[in-house]
Amino acid sequence: MTTKMKAIVATRYGSPEVLQLQEVKKPQPKTNEVLIKIHATSVTASDVLIRGLNAPVIYKLIVQLAFGFGKPRNPILGMVVSGTITGKGKNVTKFNLGDEVFAYCSMSPTKHRFGSYAEYICLPQDWNLALKPTNISLEEAAAIPYGGLLAAHLMNKASIKKGDKVLVYGASGSIGTMALQMAKNAGATVTSVCSRKNFELVKSLGSDKVIDYTASNAASQLETYKYVIDAVGNSKSSVLKAKSKRAIDKQGKYLSIDHGTPRTPKAVLLKLKELVEQGKLKAVIDRVYSLAEMAEAHRYVEGGHKRGNVVILTA
Repeated sequence: MTTKMKAIVATRYGSPEVLQLQEVKKPQPKTNEVLIKIHATSVTASDVLIRGLNAPVIYKLIVQLAFGFGKPRNPILGMVVSGTITGKGKNVTKFNLGDEVFAYCSMSPTKHRFGSYAEYICLPQDWNLALKPTNISLEEAAAIPYGGLLAAHLMNKASIKKGDKVLVYGASGSIGTMALQMAKNAGATVTSVCSRKNFELVKSLGSDKVIDYTASNAASQLETYKYVIDAVGNSKSSVLKAKSKRAIDKQGKYLSIDHGTPRTPKAVLLKLKELVEQGKLKAVIDRVYSLAEMAEAHRYVEGGHKRGNVVILTA
């Protein structure tokens, strides 16, 4: 039995080149943990922020307090998992060897675990870990947890009813594609803000109207909405975004992914699985890279123009 595995190690904070493919010790499950042979993970905007530490001084301090000074305390980044259970501790009763699963390695801001940029990971059975939706591949399953959980966090702040008008700013990203679909599932009339090249994508997910945020007349296309959902947060701004914050009715709400601390309860992951199996939630994958191409994947995500998710295959 091999005791080593391949993993991407962040040797320090910095450019994508700090991500190095190395051979490291393979983890072993504790009594309440499962060992997952990772098939796929994803590169998220959060991963890029943590790796690059390219942010205001206060944010840099907060990140390093949470994740380590000078370099990440756990140098193997990544929190999204899809794969197969190949080992388990003696107290594990909820999963069996051979189960195909997907997971998000966080339960709260203080209860999380990096390590999915690797061939194997161990997770407690009670964490955000569930059997993979039966109707999608392991590759597609890696495109569900991050955007799905964060979009659900936004949806929980709203009470969307049938016929409500909803604007999704950043509708073509990993969070936006999920928020758009969830709003449609709730019966909303959805307007998506994205670039023109992504119009067909958001329409295929159910968007009723589209606005190109780069168009000179974009602001004039705004209506009055019950909810304006900002799926990109403070990382991007535009004249249209500033005006969209005011394009709400008297009972309306502006909801940003940067407002408050996202909660990711396991019940939401199980709900995402159910919605996928019902055909109400689709995974959106932009590009697929190998583990050895992790730096290139980070460069692409850092560019800020990905559609949905960037997936990494570990084998």
